[in-house]
Amino acid sequence: MLEVKFPVGVVSGVPVVTVPEEVDVTNAHRLRVALAKAAAGRPPALVVDMTRTRFCDSAGLRVLVTAHKQAQAAGGAVLLALPSTAILRVLAITGIDQVVSSFSSLDEAMAQAIEYADGQGRFLGLIRASARSCRCSAWTGSGGGRRTPGRTGTWRRSAA
Repeated sequence: MLEVKFPVGVVSGVPVVTVPEEVDVTNAHRLRVALAKAAAGRPPALVVDMTRTRFCDSAGLRVLVTAHKQAQAAGGAVLLALPSTAILRVLAITGIDQVVSSFSSLDEAMAQAIEYADGQGRFLGLIRASARSCRCSAWTGSGGGRRTPGRTGTWRRSAA
């Protein structure tokens, strides 16, 4: 059986963990190790590149939530680059989308991580704790295409 890798790199000073097509109970521990490695230097934000990921079971979700909680406790954040509607639906059903911020592309997640680092840890409403947050397809107002509450404007719900 081929060993699944979770490469950790640094792009523009932001740690990036690249996730393979599938995360499940057989490889979730490798994701945990990769996230711990990425967070070792206590960066203000780290990005989890899930742009290739098509499946993530409860073991993978638990690792992501644990990493988010640890980062938040240290004053940082975990940002997901996650275009897969199937996984986004699972995040919505479980309520994880209300806690962990996700972006539809790696570029969007990286831009937010860099902005967060430049802001010296002030996350300007990105960590979702509000019941107003939702999986949205469009944002009208300031903040560009981010799917986060705390800015002036309105949300349009996706037809999910």
